[in-house]
Amino acid sequence: MNPIILAVIIVAAIGLIAGLGLSIASIVMAVPVDKKAEAIRECLPGANCGACGFSGCDGYAAALSKGITTNTALCAPGGNDVSEQIAELTGLSAGKVAPSAAVVMCQGFCEKAVRKMDYNGVESCQMAKQLFGGPKECIYGCIGLGDCVQKCPYGAIHICDGVARVNPAICRACKMCIKTCPNHIIKMLPLHEAKAAVLCMNKDKGAITRKECQSGCIGCMKCTKVCETQAVTVQDFCARVDYKKCTGCGKCTEVCPVKCINLITLDAAQTANVR
Repeated sequence: MNPIILAVIIVAAIGLIAGLGLSIASIVMAVPVDKKAEAIRECLPGANCGACGFSGCDGYAAALSKGITTNTALCAPGGNDVSEQIAELTGLSAGKVAPSAAVVMCQGFCEKAVRKMDYNGVESCQMAKQLFGGPKECIYGCIGLGDCVQKCPYGAIHICDGVARVNPAICRACKMCIKTCPNHIIKMLPLHEAKAAVLCMNKDKGAITRKECQSGCIGCMKCTKVCETQAVTVQDFCARVDYKKCTGCGKCTEVCPVKCINLITLDAAQTANVR
């Protein structure tokens, strides 16, 4: 027999055997498809942000399908529409997603925050933090190099005058910016409710903070004295607000000598957070 024809026959036989083997293996080793989970997954926005507390959209869909959770309102980016769609598919009651948005707790703008050096390295907050805590004297505030901007899948964050600012009308509360901020100064605030927010995370004593930033909290405790619900406390020389207790009366914002406490609502945040 011609050697070329023989080689073709051998290769064809090997291919046929391999194909049959793969076909049998695909049947024997097939993973059962959870059609319910797939249907739920189609309802989810696909941000894979993990704000729901699971590994991502696939993890949340599988948890709902298997009964690990019955809460249909864990997807903040999807909101109430997604919650209702999931409830319709699963037969569960549709929960309500509390509207919220990310707020950068810092007002260390270029004209207010003292700089200790000119940083010319990689444009990354995480990288700049490794060098003496960043270019500003305050090592607790916004570094302003945009790691959160790059991470936000909705384009809700921009760097304005050296500080990251969030547009709450665009923010979908996915918390991706919170996870990526090396100084952990981005917090979630409820929308459509007036809440006092201390836009400072500095932990230095007041005298030191004054030298670092004109807008830094000096821990004077004037806000704690006027708060009728005890929602405001001072921890580590910086005021903090318990949003469950805050009624949004605004008295703390009026007495703050450095104006680092703002009354935040959706409309107010649109002007206060986008500079």
